Amino acid sequence: MLPLLAALGTVPNTVEWGPNVAIVMIICNVLAFGIGKQVIQIPDAGPAPGVFLGLGLPALLAVTSLGHAIGVGAILGLANIGVL
Repeated sequence: MLPLLAALGTVPNTVEWGPNVAIVMIICNVLAFGIGKQVIQIPDAGPAPGVFLGLGLPALLAVTSLGHAIGVGAILGLANIGVL
């Protein structure tokens, strides 16, 4: 338990949500959407085919999850180097 409490003291400060952070997240989600449209073999599979621009619900959730994962990394990286 003590090492866990010691690790909490090393958490870096993160940037507050604002227009710049939103723009980075949107760009990362658009990038992930483009990657998903090229890579996903059956984009309209699932319970509701063609939900959003030809992607079914499972593909849409996968693409937006990837976009948010990329976005979190980009936001933390940009905040760490002082851009955001």
